[in-house]
Formats: sequence, structure tokens, C-alpha cells
Amino acid sequence: MWGDPAMSLCAQTRADFPILNQEVRPGVALVYLDNAATTQKPVAVLDALDRYYRWNNANIHRGVHALAERATADYESARKKVARFIGAGSARQVVFVRNTTEAINLIAQSWGRANIGPGDEILLTELEHHSNIVPWQLLAREKGAAVRYLPVDTECRLDMSGLDSLLTERTRLVAFSGMSNVTGAFGPMGLIVERAHAAGAVVVLDGAQLVPHAPVNVAEMDVDFLAFSGHKMLGPTGIGVLYGKRRLLESMPPFQSGGDMIRRVTWEGAEWNDVPCKFEAGTPNIAGAIGLAAAVDYLEAIGMERIAAADRQMAAHLLEALGQNPGVKILGPIQSARGAVAAFTVDGVHPHDLAELLNREGIAIRAGHHCAMPLHHKLGLAASARASLYLYNKPVEIDLLVRSIRQAQKLFGVG
Repeated sequence: MWGDPAMSLCAQTRADFPILNQEVRPGVALVYLDNAATTQKPVAVLDALDRYYRWNNANIHRGVHALAERATADYESARKKVARFIGAGSARQVVFVRNTTEAINLIAQSWGRANIGPGDEILLTELEHHSNIVPWQLLAREKGAAVRYLPVDTECRLDMSGLDSLLTERTRLVAFSGMSNVTGAFGPMGLIVERAHAAGAVVVLDGAQLVPHAPVNVAEMDVDFLAFSGHKMLGPTGIGVLYGKRRLLESMPPFQSGGDMIRRVTWEGAEWNDVPCKFEAGTPNIAGAIGLAAAVDYLEAIGMERIAAADRQMAAHLLEALGQNPGVKILGPIQSARGAVAAFTVDGVHPHDLAELLNREGIAIRAGHHCAMPLHHKLGLAASARASLYLYNKPVEIDLLVRSIRQAQKLFGVG
């Protein structure tokens, strides 16, 4: 059982999420433990989306009528709120994209194509999500560069002893996740950023899991790029953020063309708009940005330090409860800084079978490789189950998870 701050946070916020107050089948209440995939949305976010579409629906930056002016003001206000939320020095360092995946692809296709050449090296870690692996593999293949990996040990700990040897004079970029979507472990961000910069490399931080769970200040962290998604932090789907240092964004060519990213067009060519508009071709997800701003307001009203403290408490309870079952093997180190995410296997029960059995009890978890197939392959696993919590989860939901796992073991004759 957890107490303050997690319990008080759950009590404060639970009623703000109407989707949680439902039965997935008659008599079977929803227990939502798939927050690493996507979080639920509070009424404040739903209201912001409704308000835009009901009263302010118009395109931005081009119209002078009342609706267009209101929509533009709300969209650019959202950019300012996001910039403040992550500690960016200017709202012009915030580019709205669809999600973390698109943000990383933007960096690879724009900065990467202009700065990575034959024989250059890109350093990743073996904990990465596919979205922070495949774009760099494609770029390396196109440019004749090499992708190298900072390894993990059998307990999914990063082997930092090899970092300096992997950073060479040919390392142009280091990309890594701030918090693993498999193990929930926080990466040694300060050390990696410092060593990467000392080697002359640009740093990309995948903040998809980190930003919703802990305070982030890009100025203090000194990362060159940060990518994250709105839907993992109570915001809508289809909206994400790319933060970049101003000098890098200014130097990068456009990722896509057309619409508001153009300042001037002639029959012979075109002149690009200023950042961030240079990277926001076409009509953007206006409602998504406004909904994300509402999510930022909601999180800031609670306080990210408080959310981080609650997250640590939930993580400890989740790991302890799962660890009491000898047939459950948790991926990643137990005694380390972790968010409330746990991927695990159950002896004798396939993760997909477990997820289906839990679903019958109303419990929503994730089963598969969690877009981290190379990591699972290294661990000798085809898949794992994953439970992930957020600020509205209750301790009884962990108890229900553990009890249902035991029932699944009995069904399969292994418990």
C-alpha cells in the first residue's frame, strides 16, 4: 500500500478522468495499466478540444477574421506553455509534430542528412525504442555511416564502462531515451550528455516516457534535441514536440514543404519561413496543440516534482508486489531509479495469453516486444508483459493485477 504523495494524488485526480469510471463488461470494472502506451485524458483536456471545435474552429496564421485570430492565439499560446514546461529559452525552439517518432525522423532527415557522412558514427543504446533506432539505421545506410550501441548487461543495466571507447572522433550524434519504456529505468542523462558533447557529438534525448513522469529542463540538461508525445502526458494523440537549440534549428533544411513553412515562392524557387514555422508544413494539428496545452496546465497545477515522487512510490509498490511471486521475472534492475513501468514474464504463461486472461478481469496491460525487439532478442525473449501506472492509478489495482496473475498461473498449472 502506498501513502502520500501517490495516494493523495490519486484521490485528487481520479474523478477528472471519466473513462476510468466504466465497466468493460457487465460487472467488470476497467483497470487501466497501459499508460506507457497512452495515458487517459482529463476533463480539462476534453473541454479544451471541444471548445476549439465548437467555437474557434479555423485555420491559423493566415486569416484575419475572428475565428482565425482566436485559433492562432490559442495555438501560439500552446507553444509558449510547452516551452515553459520544458525550460526552453524561447517558444521558437518548440516545433509541433505528430509524435516522438516524427520528431526523431525530422532530426534524422533534416539535421542528419546535412551533417552525417561516410564513415561517421551514430551512438545509441540497447534500451532504445524502435523509433530511436530505425531512423538512424536508415540514415546510416543512406550516408555510409555506422550505428553503434552502448550495451546493457543481463539485468538491462547500461554498461557505462564502455561509453568513452564508443565515443570517437567520428561520433556525430548520440541518441538515447531518458526513461526506458521496457524497464522504466532512468538513463544517466547528465553523464551521457557531458561525454557526448566532449566528443563533439550532438545529443538527441527521447523523452517520450521521461517528460510525463519527471521535471525536465532542457537548458539545465543541455540536450541539443528533445522529442516527446502529447498522448503519453494526458494530451491528445497526434500531437508531439521537437525541441531544438536555436542554432541547430536555424541551420537545418525543411523536413517537408508547403503551406506556412514558406515565406516567398516564385516560379524559380522558394524562401523558407522562420523557425519553428519552417518545420510545420501544411495545416497543423491545431486542436491537438491546444489540448496539449491544457494537459500542461493540468500537470503544472499538480507539480511535476509531486508527480515524480508519486511515481517512485507507485513503482516501488508495483515491483514489490510482482516480486513476491517467484514465477514472475521483472526485466531490468529492481534497485534503481525507475518510473512506474514494469515489463515482466510469468513462467509457463505466454505474455499474450496473460494479457487476454487479464483483459477478462478488466485489466488492461501491454504484451509484446514494446517496440524494443532487439532488447528482447538479447534477453532471449520473444515478448514480455508490461504494466505501467500514472497519477490516477489506485493501489488496489496493483493488488488486482497480482491476484489475476496468480489465477492465470493456476489455470496453466504453473502456480
